[in-house]
Amino acid sequence: MDDEQHIGDAKTRLADSTLTIAQALGHRVRAANAWLDRVDPGTHRRIKGLRLVTAYGLAAALGALQDVTQSVPSGVSVGALAGGFALWASVSEARSTRFESSRDLVILCLAAAFGAFTFTLFAPMLRGFGRGGAELILVTGAFLAGYLKRFGMTGAGVGSQLYIGQLLGYGMNLRPGDSWAILLALLIGMLAAVVPRVLSGPAEHPVVLPALASEPAYGRHAISPAFAMGLQAACGALVVVALNRLFGLAESAWAITACVYVVATSAVGTAERVRRRIYGTLVGVPIGIVCLPLAEHWPLVVWTLSAFAMIAYAMALPERYDIACGAFAFVLIVTLAASGVHSVELLTARAWETLLGGALGLIASRIVFPLRMVRA
Repeated sequence: MDDEQHIGDAKTRLADSTLTIAQALGHRVRAANAWLDRVDPGTHRRIKGLRLVTAYGLAAALGALQDVTQSVPSGVSVGALAGGFALWASVSEARSTRFESSRDLVILCLAAAFGAFTFTLFAPMLRGFGRGGAELILVTGAFLAGYLKRFGMTGAGVGSQLYIGQLLGYGMNLRPGDSWAILLALLIGMLAAVVPRVLSGPAEHPVVLPALASEPAYGRHAISPAFAMGLQAACGALVVVALNRLFGLAESAWAITACVYVVATSAVGTAERVRRRIYGTLVGVPIGIVCLPLAEHWPLVVWTLSAFAMIAYAMALPERYDIACGAFAFVLIVTLAASGVHSVELLTARAWETLLGGALGLIASRIVFPLRMVRA
């Protein structure tokens, strides 16, 4: 009888503990949902984050099909190339209707493919300059990423995609014979980017670019703010190329990329973006390094975490650039590790060279035609 009573008491305590845990979890879930509603009212950024993940996954899956891979050189990953086109086109696109969004996504994918083509055409001759020669192509993309902002949201996206295409070509070491792979990646990327946007419907909200600064005057000449931003990014990129040639940087392309994307519409805005990028990188990279064992033994878990991090990235932009940079830094570290890159030294180099690029972008914004903030 006593044993039955003890068993009954144990069952009661277990039920009470289970109920308490369930209530605590329910409270946490409600608190998380309330926070998401404050950060992302209307859920449109969460939907965009899901669209980014879907576009990349669909492009990578289609690019890995045997019918696709057998027709391209063995050293080129059509899936990774198409995924890059689709992912960053989806990030840059910010229209409110299906038609406008689909149109912009096609244009942005075309711009990325054109950037990759320019790398394959000019990189062979620039490699003759020795170390860092091929990176000179990235300097042109850096300039266009800033200068084309004068043409509004689509222009800013086109400039960014031209640079992204060149960066992908640089990372994959594409050559003139890889044109067919770029064309296949373009077709797959456009399909993978447009389909999720059509399915997401009217839940998307347009994004308004920050106003460009007033034209700074130097003597009797006025400099276009977009031209100044392009020069700032290009000058910072040129310094990175020179440093790589003199000292040898392990991941100089990451420094150039940081320099390109911290340049804002004013010197103050650039300083703020650099500060936030440093905070995000210093948080995201260590978390990613801690998760390296997961990448080696449970890659599926890592890719799932990366998907959630990309959703957080979409939700944080543009207001919380620090959170976005931290989320993306985490994604870069763990996905590289899941793909077979386990060198902590190399991963750390990507982190500190990213900070170097941000610092150079800040210096360029203060020296090369500095722009003043526009007050509303």
